[in-house]
Amino acid sequence: MQGAKYLNTVLIMEKKTNVPKLRFPEFEGEWVEKKLGEIAEINPKSGSLPNSFIYIDLESVVDGQLLKEERIELVNAPSRAQRLLSEGDILFQMVRPYQKNNLYFDYNGEYVASTGYAQIRTNNNPQYIYQYIHFQQFTDKVIERCTGTSYPAINSTDLSNIRIAIPILPEQTKIASFLTAADDKLTQLKKKKSLLEEYKKGVMQKIFSQELRFKDDNGEDFPEWEEKSLGGIGETFNGLSGKTKEDFGLGKPYIQYKQIFDDSKIDISRFGFVDIGDNENQNRVQFGDVFFTISSETPNEIGTASVLLDKVDDLYLNSFCFGYRASSLEILNPYFSRYLFRNELFRNEIVKLAQGSTRYNMSKTQLLRICVSIPSLPEQTKIANFLSAIDEKINHCSKQIERMEEWKKGLLQQMFC
Repeated sequence: MQGAKYLNTVLIMEKKTNVPKLRFPEFEGEWVEKKLGEIAEINPKSGSLPNSFIYIDLESVVDGQLLKEERIELVNAPSRAQRLLSEGDILFQMVRPYQKNNLYFDYNGEYVASTGYAQIRTNNNPQYIYQYIHFQQFTDKVIERCTGTSYPAINSTDLSNIRIAIPILPEQTKIASFLTAADDKLTQLKKKKSLLEEYKKGVMQKIFSQELRFKDDNGEDFPEWEEKSLGGIGETFNGLSGKTKEDFGLGKPYIQYKQIFDDSKIDISRFGFVDIGDNENQNRVQFGDVFFTISSETPNEIGTASVLLDKVDDLYLNSFCFGYRASSLEILNPYFSRYLFRNELFRNEIVKLAQGSTRYNMSKTQLLRICVSIPSLPEQTKIANFLSAIDEKINHCSKQIERMEEWKKGLLQQMFC
């Protein structure tokens, strides 16, 4: 990674007691430790709030990015809207701080944050402080001082008493600039991934509404799509039955609920294991099978589907899902099924089947009554190849982001003390 090469040329190892392991070579001497409250004002008093402003609540910030900007009138503002922001302020998430949904504020205009954040205002380099609060050692100190279980939170007094290591201002600035550049690269990668995901969503809508059609290799139109009931082209089967918790942990592989919920393709690196006796009558799953979640806390998540696109011997399915098997792979291409059962038109039909109040369920019988429009097998293949190519680009972005985040995490561990 180019950043790593650059880092190797400008940083040197230090062995003093209160200095980081990695340091820019032009700086020396030990850092000083101070309480956060000694170098920053926590929740500075705000003057009168403006008549209208953009309100930042705890759902507005994710991973350092302000994702939601909603302007509200003061008369309609919630009581938690109290923190009037200035450029260079830092918002620290006080509830579930391990999520690290903090914000460096560098926006123009009138913004007010929720009291669910601590507002940090410092005369030191604010971007250095912002980077430091993402240092795992700092997070650990915060978590030690949190109270509550479901929603652990720290109060502003305890936060202000946490000690952090501070170099001289020029070194703060250099560290902040270097780490901010890494953040900018991460932001670009995440934006690229988001744009690809939006593009995929839009093109899937056009494909499955048949607004977008493919041509064959000779440039000719494919045949019209045919409407078929799922019960007419396949059948359902159950997952594991008669199992107790003592049966799990060792034995044969089985597909877990999360494997189905998390991805349209089963990740075969995440199997659970279950003991299956020689004479047990359990349904094995096979390449091309589609799996559906049976229940969910919200109707929008009911019947989430995933397809097995690998050949695995003696593989089973968890008891909280059921399987669907097409009568022939010449009718339904498994690589096409991956997208068919996750497209918005099909999902809308699934959501209609949700039954319940606090927890929602669906039945196999209802699923089999759903009718879907299916293209010819050659067009299915074209569609699957097209969408798979987009997925490959998305996965490549995800891996780049993961590597960059791990690289930066390592930097924080070595550049701070």
